[in-house]
Amino acid sequence: MAAYLFADIEITDPEAFAEYRRLVPAFIEAHGGRYLARGGAVEKLEGTWTPRRSIILEFPSMAHLKAFHDDPAYQPLRELRERSTQSNLVAIEGV
Repeated sequence: MAAYLFADIEITDPEAFAEYRRLVPAFIEAHGGRYLARGGAVEKLEGTWTPRRSIILEFPSMAHLKAFHDDPAYQPLRELRERSTQSNLVAIEGV
């Protein structure tokens, strides 16, 4: 079953985040992931939450998604993202 990583981020250090954005696609692809949405226009239709920069990744399974997120080689990039953004990430199993 496919799994999706939804990220909502606010970039606080554009220069550092540019480095993350340049390097992270290889890690995503190595774990079978692909971008479905990446930083396009966001329009709130209902509710009080106002997303900022949204990213949706698709992985073949939750195991693939977690392997990406927990990959020791990814951790320096994860730390770079955490230093250069305010991030919220959610993993969602598909149907």
